[in-house]
Amino acid sequence: MPVWVKEKTDNEKNMGLCTIFLGNPESFENHQILFVTGYFNENTGEMGMYFDTVIYGGTVITMNPEADILENGLVCIRQGKIEKILHTKPEIFPESAERIDAKGGIIMPGLVNTHTHMPMTLFRGLADDLPLDQWLNQHIFPAEAKHISPESVKTGTMLACAEMLFSGITTCCDGYFLEDCVAEAVQEMGIRAVLGHGVIDFPAPGVPNPAENVNTALSFAKKWGNVSPLIRTSIFCHSPYTCSAETLKKAKSAADAQGILFQIHVSETKAEREQMIKSHGLTPVEYLDKLGIPDRRTLLVHCVWVDERDTEIIAKRGACISHNPESNMKLASGIAPVSQFLKEGITVGLGTDGCASNNNLDLFGEMDTAAKLHKVSTLDPTVMDAYSVLKMATIEGAKAIGLGNQIGSLEIGKSADIIIVDANQPHLVPLYDPVSHLVYAARGSDVRDVMINGKMLVKNRKLCRVNVNTIMEKAMEAGKKIC
Repeated sequence: MPVWVKEKTDNEKNMGLCTIFLGNPESFENHQILFVTGYFNENTGEMGMYFDTVIYGGTVITMNPEADILENGLVCIRQGKIEKILHTKPEIFPESAERIDAKGGIIMPGLVNTHTHMPMTLFRGLADDLPLDQWLNQHIFPAEAKHISPESVKTGTMLACAEMLFSGITTCCDGYFLEDCVAEAVQEMGIRAVLGHGVIDFPAPGVPNPAENVNTALSFAKKWGNVSPLIRTSIFCHSPYTCSAETLKKAKSAADAQGILFQIHVSETKAEREQMIKSHGLTPVEYLDKLGIPDRRTLLVHCVWVDERDTEIIAKRGACISHNPESNMKLASGIAPVSQFLKEGITVGLGTDGCASNNNLDLFGEMDTAAKLHKVSTLDPTVMDAYSVLKMATIEGAKAIGLGNQIGSLEIGKSADIIIVDANQPHLVPLYDPVSHLVYAARGSDVRDVMINGKMLVKNRKLCRVNVNTIMEKAMEAGKKIC
């Protein structure tokens, strides 16, 4: 079979590369399967395999705009990016340093958790079956004041990262205090994250003087903004009722100046809405809008108690929403009108919230809950169909946190954040519709392999970079101090 060199692309010309193919040139011209064997760098004389990794032998769910699902597909990865997606398994494989056989599983984008508080894994099960105000003021805030330290934050974050990686979450959006320690743990674990330092108008871990809350968050954003391609920074204001108007405007202005995401809990409970109306004559969303907060770089978390006017404001401003159904259910906060958000064209992603109010970080479970909750609450089985919910956990979630051009779907040029779901399970056979199975039948524990930025983080259900037992031992020791 002949070896030939295709005419260079502009990118290859800039890099001084030429691509070597095995097969007939006519096959390429006729858009048939392309067998790439390697590359030659004209500047350095270096030759090498064209792809780092080839994943094959599974159903590829792309989540691209065309909603392509490829049976027996193949994904080729080079330098952390998706370089090629083929519809069928070739007779001759493209040359690569590593081949991964999905063995009939589902190859899909990594899941995106749009809202969590990673260090709070250490508070899992600490206080349950309580309303939000009592849960926060009598249990969580006191526990944070007493037990949150740089060491506990890093331990809790590493535990959260391990849990998320094992369940196929490759990206999360976090908000907490001592976020420097969160960032260190995230960097060590290798997960992709948008990290927001918490802002609140009373003393908090690492911020004993509330007057320095925004400056502390801004310093974090500047420090970590360019440290790693896997870390984006953010500023996270806790809520309209724990942050003054001055704090909210100052924090949003700081986020805008840095060109980063602004996060805030809003309209989570009926009591919050009633309090804001009583104090300001406005709903929480109207109040934030009056302050100039909602825009395309704003992530509104929860949005349970909103009306038509609130929804119109969110849609008009282009703000995005993080929907956290299991946390909202556990705290009896209510049910966000997500189907209405989607009708208005609002970008909605899924989130788990923190482990203290969920109590896990399994986004597969969150998808199942979201789909069924909205069907029963509207008495309409057609709302929140499986594909719409899967979008919320992938591409729409990526868009909501400002990463839609980089992750959330399997498309050429995007980062190779990919998971393989083992479909050879009693609860996943026979497989008629892979999307249905992912939303209504799969579990986080069905995830076999996890890749982030082209690097394997989980292989055959084992973490590749760290010892999970060591992390759990540290977490158990921390737990002994808390209870």
